[in-house]
Amino acid sequence: MKFVEREFVPVLLGGDINVYSVARAFYEQYQVKSIAVGKYGTGPAFQSRIVDYRADEAIDTYDTCVRTVNSLARDHADKTVVLMGCGDSYVALIARAKDAGDLAQNIVAPYGPFDLMDSAQRKEVFYELCAKHGVPYPHTFTFTQDMLTPAGEPLEALDRIDFPFPMILKPSDGIMYWSHPFATQQKAYTIASRTELEQAIRDIYGAGYTDDLIIQDRVPGNDERMRVLTSYSDHTGTVRMMCLGHVLLEEHAPHAQGNHAVIITEPNDELCANVRKLLEDLHFVGFSNFDVKYDERDGSFKFFDFNTRQGRSNFYVTGSGFNVAKYVVEEYVYHKPFEPAFETAQGEHLWTVVPYRTIDEFVKDPELRQKAHRLIREGKTVNPVFMKGDNHPLRWLRMVRQHYRCLHQMREYYHDEA
Repeated sequence: MKFVEREFVPVLLGGDINVYSVARAFYEQYQVKSIAVGKYGTGPAFQSRIVDYRADEAIDTYDTCVRTVNSLARDHADKTVVLMGCGDSYVALIARAKDAGDLAQNIVAPYGPFDLMDSAQRKEVFYELCAKHGVPYPHTFTFTQDMLTPAGEPLEALDRIDFPFPMILKPSDGIMYWSHPFATQQKAYTIASRTELEQAIRDIYGAGYTDDLIIQDRVPGNDERMRVLTSYSDHTGTVRMMCLGHVLLEEHAPHAQGNHAVIITEPNDELCANVRKLLEDLHFVGFSNFDVKYDERDGSFKFFDFNTRQGRSNFYVTGSGFNVAKYVVEEYVYHKPFEPAFETAQGEHLWTVVPYRTIDEFVKDPELRQKAHRLIREGKTVNPVFMKGDNHPLRWLRMVRQHYRCLHQMREYYHDEA
């Protein structure tokens, strides 16, 4: 692989497909090798030829994070260090350090104030913003820790819920939630009964979680009703890019539930317009990512989450022609004006992390299956972890195994919610 010496070096925090996708975007646009620091020696970035990967189990703590990135900045004192987090906790650490002035002077990070980011990613705050800006979201009930009753007594606060089972249960603060693991932990719960709901709530709080829980009306329909929206806002809070993807399949294993597996980029300017206004009214800075689902009951798109970062499936954006690294580098390193000033993805492109046969087995809509196969024939498709030239034998073998493991997990866990 060929590399070019540039005025900057990317430093990425994390170790999953998010990190590798961003590193690949940096390589494809600028032919640079990224430095990535994750907790463990595993994942797509480990043993990659386009990533200098380093493992540190304490990298998700404030002191270690700041010490590590500042050490890297000193090692590259003649360059601009472009620092990006590839997970909620890493973005939070970087934003806090930036606010505190704890980052070296040659570090740039595309994030606004921590308090704004932390508030926006809390689901109950996001739903208040949705209501203010006319962005639809599911009927929601917020359960707080002070609503708990002693073991054996019913959770009377649940009597106030005004929508039926099945319903969705998820944490408001995902960072805190995943820092308190327990045996039955899921990314989100589909709850079928009052008994199941009460038990899940007690399990979550019993593990040490203390923030709010979000209970929502389940929007009917399977994965094919889902959409994902990614935006980039410059340092002034002006939205410069929006890319909408139509999700054909999600993962269904307990800890991966809701992670995207197959996406086709598609335009919807009306949907983007309201979110653009919300982001600019907030003066939000950096990447944002939204999970959305089409609700056939009223013909609206319901927004679920506001992630204050690029999503783990961010290469669907880069693959569609909107390289995520370019937006950051052109603004923070080269200080170039955005041309055009605002753009949205209009063309179709297929992003997948599963074998093509998975589409045939689990995508129910024949038109979507046909569209996916047409894009494959046209060469408008990408699996982000398989990059030509990035062929370290051990990494390649791990990625192939993971590729087919996704198919086996789909066969084990997939359930049609149509």
